[in-house]
Amino acid sequence: MFQILNLKGTVDFLKHAKFVSVLSVVLMLASFASLGIKGMNWGLDFTGGTVVEIGYDAATSPSEVRQALEAEGIDGAVVQQFGSARDILVRVPPREGSGNELVASVEAAAKAVSDGSVVKRVEFVGPQVGQELQEQGGLAVIAAVICILMYVAFRFEWRLAVGSVAALVHDVVLTLGVFSFFQLEFDLTVLAAVLAVVGYSLNDTIVVFDRVRENFIKMRKGTPEHVVNTSVTQTMSRTIITTGTTLFVVISLFILGGTMIHGFATALLLGIAVGTYSSIYVASYTSIRLGITKEHMMPVVIEKEGADQDPLMP
Repeated sequence: MFQILNLKGTVDFLKHAKFVSVLSVVLMLASFASLGIKGMNWGLDFTGGTVVEIGYDAATSPSEVRQALEAEGIDGAVVQQFGSARDILVRVPPREGSGNELVASVEAAAKAVSDGSVVKRVEFVGPQVGQELQEQGGLAVIAAVICILMYVAFRFEWRLAVGSVAALVHDVVLTLGVFSFFQLEFDLTVLAAVLAVVGYSLNDTIVVFDRVRENFIKMRKGTPEHVVNTSVTQTMSRTIITTGTTLFVVISLFILGGTMIHGFATALLLGIAVGTYSSIYVASYTSIRLGITKEHMMPVVIEKEGADQDPLMP
């Protein structure tokens, strides 16, 4: 199978690097604009509030439940189908009063729609806890990026480190931008997927950079662009196999996983898609633009004291 996927010759991937780089910059600016204008649709984990899952004995429209909630004095609730047409999920923002009273009002509204309703699950999250989770989640992403920058700079070269971090930031920003633009709910499972995207993107970038370092030493007369193209071509079979097998699992989760992990699967799907090409057109091309050459990748030779002295001399 590896032999089938091996590409013959060197593919000029960087031929379209400028166009793809401009496209990436435009998408990142659009993502920043969406994050600034629309913001994120924070889930209950970050905003606090109450979640009530209601099961009915027949298919029920969310609009009917929403009208019943408004009749009970509960405004601003998010009502959606959960898993099937007979399951309804009600999300109520933080509000004054007892949580038990709120649940009783939601249960009364559910009974008003149908006597065959049953409250299956109730979750309470305080607004202070949600704010702490939001801050800690952001710090987790920043800490991961900083640690990766230090590792790649120590393991390879600082120009490659900047390229790898640029790819990571690119992947995270585009994923968040899609969630912001379409107002997809961002909860703890999505945050876990974003951190997984950081690791996945780094893994692919490290494989390419490791081959780039080897080829810089072997191909003394090759230009940086030729070395990068050769390295990407040599690792393409691995990239296709790794990305393909991962996508099989993620697409299965996206289609069959249910509502609870739909956001998780969506973030992974986006991250893997943009992370695959960012290893080539963001990480590698950024390193080239920073002036990476074979001299930067050559091992440092440390001369020992007295190495130039004649061994026959005392």
